[in-house]
Amino acid sequence: MHVKAKQVAFLGLLAAMVTLLIILSSLIESNTLFLLAAASFFVGIAIREFGLKIGFGFFIACILLGFLLSPNKLYVLTYTGFTLYILLNEALYLLLNKISREKQKVALFVLKFIFFNLLYIPVLFFFPQILFPNGISKNVFYMFLLAGQLGWFVYDRAYEYFQAMVWGKYRSRIGLLR
Repeated sequence: MHVKAKQVAFLGLLAAMVTLLIILSSLIESNTLFLLAAASFFVGIAIREFGLKIGFGFFIACILLGFLLSPNKLYVLTYTGFTLYILLNEALYLLLNKISREKQKVALFVLKFIFFNLLYIPVLFFFPQILFPNGISKNVFYMFLLAGQLGWFVYDRAYEYFQAMVWGKYRSRIGLLR
């Protein structure tokens, strides 16, 4: 498949915006998760506009740029986790597009919930050991587990809103896609 010059230019601008958001997340510590989540939304744009293969290549390029340019490499790993979720979300949507709308909504929700927990729970087990050598109490662990589920729900809804309302309105104004 040949990639058009306008598509490459558009993806380059998106990659620059992703890299800028990753770098800003290191500079504006109070908005780190918000900025990293916003950066991951751009991979969803690349996938929806140009397909899963080009979107995956865009994802790899953004990670490499993040590692090269970001002062805090841990934030690039966080961005990678957010973006892996977006990749799975879009891939599942494409795979489940052939079934009825009601079954699709239920299957998407369940599969996304399982994938999120496959990413989140191992991090929850191992990351506190890095920060707290003695570990954390069970109550704090359960609090983080519950907060993560709530955070996932908000992140998932925010991504769906962004794709439908924000990108849905602006994509027609760009005029160079497809």
